Amino acid sequence: MTRLRVPAGRIGISLCLAICLAFPAVAADENNGQAAPPAEATASADSHGGPTGPTNVIEPLPVMPHGLPVELVRTLQLLQDRIARGSTQAHLAQRQLLTHIERKLIESEPETWADVANLRAAVAFGLAGGGPGVLRHILATGQVTEAETPLAQGALAYLEGREKDARAKLGGIDARTMPASLSGQLALTQSALLVRDAPIRSLELLDLARLLAPGTLVEEGALRRQIFVVAQGGSAARFEALSIQYLRRFRRSVYAGNFRQRFAAALTRLNFDNDRTRVASLERMLEEIEPESRRDLYLLVARAALEQGRRETALFAAERAAGLAGSDIHAAAQARLYQGAALIVAEGRFEEGREALRGLDRAALAAGDLELLDAALSAANQIRGPLPSVIEPPATEAPPRRAVPEPPAIGRARDALARAERALAP
Repeated sequence: MTRLRVPAGRIGISLCLAICLAFPAVAADENNGQAAPPAEATASADSHGGPTGPTNVIEPLPVMPHGLPVELVRTLQLLQDRIARGSTQAHLAQRQLLTHIERKLIESEPETWADVANLRAAVAFGLAGGGPGVLRHILATGQVTEAETPLAQGALAYLEGREKDARAKLGGIDARTMPASLSGQLALTQSALLVRDAPIRSLELLDLARLLAPGTLVEEGALRRQIFVVAQGGSAARFEALSIQYLRRFRRSVYAGNFRQRFAAALTRLNFDNDRTRVASLERMLEEIEPESRRDLYLLVARAALEQGRRETALFAAERAAGLAGSDIHAAAQARLYQGAALIVAEGRFEEGREALRGLDRAALAAGDLELLDAALSAANQIRGPLPSVIEPPATEAPPRRAVPEPPAIGRARDALARAERALAP
């Protein structure tokens, strides 16, 4: 692995801290957790472990020196790659490092940004979480070359939320022509700009981002996004393949919690009642993680399914979680709660569900689950509670009839009729 030459005097304490966090992990990963052996020891031992005679010194290949922006951004990316592997220390150090790099880039001489490598490093910094401030400053210097202006302006538009401008500027740039430090990040950005209007092209760009930046936080983010784009209506087989890949390679990522929440929501769209193939597919996906995490994921699926009114999915996931709860009373109570809430609306299993809910220990449930328990018990009482007695309305006396005044014409007609009758009388 090529070691970066970082000028400690120019970088400062916070960056040195980040380097200390980043490099030991890389060395350990490459040697299965063991410290890398000194180069001298390796060179002085033969295949049998004994000393050897003088060896020819191998001159390193010439490496083009990079400016400070390139070195700073590369250090940031090394730190972020540790985040993808699950380092909470790296995640906590990231904000401090971002602030430090932003200050150093803004303090750089304006001529710095006439160098294409430095400018592209600044774009990578902005897209990797650095925000728009640095790019605004760089464009204001007037030092960005004409050829690189669309890249800088497009990245700034994206960071400022001007998606239409960002698509216009970045749409014509081929990410494969960018350096490794920027190419994957750029493809990831281009994908985000197209996900609503052109989901197929967005998926292609996510594939490209993963190809250009394997093993990095960029690949972790691209794979996570790809799973949920596919879940909106893509191939079930591809959803399964991508999910297994994420669970195998990035399940310890700091962002895996976000993945699990959205993954559970995506799974609730599947019908586990009649399609045993989907049941087998889900079980294959979750076999990639340890039993405790598998149990927690089943609980997430069950809760999400209840919230979406998918009874069979909730029941299936709750039963699987109950089987993995073991001696964990909190997980067992959660599984029993979700199972009971699903059963009270299942045909022929109402009593089973109500008894399960009534037998729960409230002390074993979190606040959110207590609210669900109370709602489920209330629903059960409404489903099978006593009918209210019929109350007769109180008897009331009929109001007195109101005399209607007789019109004058009727009185005159009655008098005329009486006179006629008298005239006809014998």
